[in-house]
Amino acid sequence: MDQKKSKNPSPRIKVIQKIYNFLMNPTSEIDFPKNQYKKFIKDVVNGTLERSELIEETVNKHLGEDIDLKKTDKLLKIILFAAIFELMFKHNNPKKVILSEYILASEFFLEKVQIGYLNAILDKISKVIRKDE
Repeated sequence: MDQKKSKNPSPRIKVIQKIYNFLMNPTSEIDFPKNQYKKFIKDVVNGTLERSELIEETVNKHLGEDIDLKKTDKLLKIILFAAIFELMFKHNNPKKVILSEYILASEFFLEKVQIGYLNAILDKISKVIRKDE
């Protein structure tokens, strides 16, 4: 199973990479090569970028005392925003799956302390966004 994962990384890792690349090179076009998760990756990347202001408002409203987005590490913020986008707009994906997948994906990009912080923040906001789950 490990070999399969290394050949075809988690779609959330691709989402994080594509958003990061776009934010570092805003004039570049985002390409979505053929992949079994192409539609999902494209939806989440474009949705996160298009709704970043709404996501930021949601974060500030519900996590204002817990996080300062101006001082937050760019990668942590990207992961947070993509996860929140999914929580808000991808209702077919269970909350637990979204949270665990982003925590797993964050292990490729963040330090252990940051992952713990991300986990706490996502747990808190997911309870507000998806009360029913």
